Amino acid sequence: MAEGWARHLKSDVLEPYSAGIEKRGMNPHAVKVMAEAGVDISKQYSKTPQDIGPVEFDYVVTVCGHADENCPVFPGTTKVVHVGFEDPPKLTKQLREGEEKLAVYRRVRDEIRKFIETLPVALTSTK
Repeated sequence: MAEGWARHLKSDVLEPYSAGIEKRGMNPHAVKVMAEAGVDISKQYSKTPQDIGPVEFDYVVTVCGHADENCPVFPGTTKVVHVGFEDPPKLTKQLREGEEKLAVYRRVRDEIRKFIETLPVALTSTK
């Protein structure tokens, strides 16, 4: 969702990439709630930093605790910043399909949007 918001809201000032510690499929609930907000992430796919290739990042932003704890070391002057969001799949694991589950995804989607709206200023103020 963060990559989708960054591309949708900040593509004029950011070149966002998204990767995880391990490959996983796109979460259909995330795709659905982002589409509700007018952002199509259906063409995004799960990848690792190695899949992205040799890109020199200014910033790497981890958005979940697992990624923060297991973030690889990036060469050069890359600054790693952690901005934690709750993990909707974990939060909704015991919920039935439907509005209650989607409400959690919507809440986290909106929290991520609020953070993305602060970029890049929020990152440069962490130096």
